Amino acid sequence: MLLIVWHSRTGASRAMADAAALGAASGGRLIAAELAQPDDFLAASGYLFAGPENLGALSGAMKEMLDRNYYPLLGRIAGRPYASMIAAGSDGQGAQAQLDRILTGWRLKRVAPPMIINVAAQTSEEILAEKQLGSEILANCTNLGAAMAEALQTGIF
Repeated sequence: MLLIVWHSRTGASRAMADAAALGAASGGRLIAAELAQPDDFLAASGYLFAGPENLGALSGAMKEMLDRNYYPLLGRIAGRPYASMIAAGSDGQGAQAQLDRILTGWRLKRVAPPMIINVAAQTSEEILAEKQLGSEILANCTNLGAAMAEALQTGIF
């Protein structure tokens, strides 16, 4: 089963996670970061993380989820596959790098290139506004969820 863990303040990351869950269908499970517990990770065979970049880093809720689950899972999920989707107002590299550094400690294996969506929000009004993602972006998220779930179900990884 693919665990899709998400956090969103303005809708972009949630839309990405929802699209990935649609693609994963019965092979996926969608859970908000604030609800994710060690047992959720242990029950899954792979992970897809969807979150926003805030101030050049992971959002606080995504970081808190990782902080809360890090030590209970250390050494217990090594080698499992993961991918990520970041909604960013600029380049998203800070959030992606932070996520990859943390997941290196869990010894997870990246199986798809990072998906970073630049929503180009730069003013306070744009940053705080509800985001609407285009159909091509959402289709890419759906395809990522489908591919990961299928690969897990067929034993590719």
